[in-house]
Amino acid sequence: MTEDRLIDIEIKLSHQEDAVEELNKVVCQQQKKIDHLEAICEALIRHVKELSDSAAEPRSTNETPPHY
Repeated sequence: MTEDRLIDIEIKLSHQEDAVEELNKVVCQQQKKIDHLEAICEALIRHVKELSDSAAEPRSTNETPPHY
């Protein structure tokens, strides 16, 4: 191998290492966002289920309003 060819290979390797590091940072940020969004979805599911359960409870039609 010539000296110039070896230098070119080292430069390309350095650029690839930088690109891999940058991609890793992006993947980590995306995973944090996904985890956050999943937590929000789970909270919304629980909330909707609670609302659904409370709406399904039987209510008395002859119930006196609270202001009496």
